Amino acid sequence: MTSARPAAGLGVSALAGRPGLRLWGEIGLRTSRTWAGALESLPGLGGSARCVYLELSGVTFVDVAGATALALTAQGLDGGRRIIVHRPPPSLCRTLEMFWSDLAGIEVTA
Repeated sequence: MTSARPAAGLGVSALAGRPGLRLWGEIGLRTSRTWAGALESLPGLGGSARCVYLELSGVTFVDVAGATALALTAQGLDGGRRIIVHRPPPSLCRTLEMFWSDLAGIEVTA
């Protein structure tokens, strides 16, 4: 996947050296299709990788629908696999803590 910055305001690029994506911008109504596409095509998700990474330090906001899409993706993982979410915005942390605090498929790191 090459670096892309759609007009909708969410950029996506592949991570170097590990399975996952780097995103920047906002995850909300205007960017929901881009976010859904990123989650569906998350490198390593369909393979044997134990951990898949989302680098979100450049994301400024994630709405509840975006957090729900991430949680549903994580719920679909099997065999102890998980999504490592690195440096997410506070809005995502609050939503995950409020609604999915016991979801083992997501690990948040600083």
